[in-house]
Amino acid sequence: MSAGAVGPVSAESAGAAPKRSRRLPLSAVIGAAIVGTIVLLALVSYVWMPYNPTRIDALSRLQGFSGEHWFGTDRFGRDIFSQILMGSRTTLFVGVVAVGIATVIGVPLGIIAAMTGRWTSEVMMRTNDLLLAFPALLLAIMLSAIFGGSTLVAMVAIGIATVPSFVRLIRSGALQVMQTEYVMAARAAGRGPWSIGLRHVLPNVTSLIIVQASVAFAIAVLAEAALSFLGLGTPPPTPSWGRMLQESQSLLFAAPRLAIVPGIAIALAVLGFNLLGDGLRDHFDPRLEDR
Repeated sequence: MSAGAVGPVSAESAGAAPKRSRRLPLSAVIGAAIVGTIVLLALVSYVWMPYNPTRIDALSRLQGFSGEHWFGTDRFGRDIFSQILMGSRTTLFVGVVAVGIATVIGVPLGIIAAMTGRWTSEVMMRTNDLLLAFPALLLAIMLSAIFGGSTLVAMVAIGIATVPSFVRLIRSGALQVMQTEYVMAARAAGRGPWSIGLRHVLPNVTSLIIVQASVAFAIAVLAEAALSFLGLGTPPPTPSWGRMLQESQSLLFAAPRLAIVPGIAIALAVLGFNLLGDGLRDHFDPRLEDR
């Protein structure tokens, strides 16, 4: 998913009339509510969980929904709700680090590609296109297969796979900023490229970064779940929504709730971040202001 429709907004336009603040779109509000709920679950897991999510209890295996075990238990007697709580912590942690890596690497590269000469920019973007040609999940699987499955490798792999989308989007926004009058005035005043990049370009592509980060977070959630499903992500015994799906395969028809519960958790997380990203894109896009 791309957020390329968002355009940078100049905060320094001379003589600009004050603009009436617009409300957040409904999609952003719904997305923020879903994301906030997942974050709340992750925070709650640090202070309270009904059961130890890794404790095996053979006497309680495959229990259904009940007041004692809200989402039931798995084939080892582990409480599913406790695993969902712990899995939300793992999912958010991997997403935050992966998106952070993509942002720290992709944003500067995108700005540099927009501010350098034509040939340097072309070399950077063609190299970026080569990396972009690989699907994010495939690249993450390759890196995880080479260096072994672990939470750290999953975070780095997903982050690197997400860098190209940041580079292309930020370069596009930075090119628009470079054509504005205040940037031309800064150049005429003798300001160097570092000063222009930090004082003018970066602040005006912040909305692009926010939107792309929310969209990339949804991709990171899916990638982490897929890697864990394949055994290349978060290793046991740490709970992971993707591995919960993998472990439920043998009991898919006998106990479908073992797959339904983590599947709904993954779907809601992805939906929440996608709705948040789409809503923020509509909110920050100046072309939608009068609609």
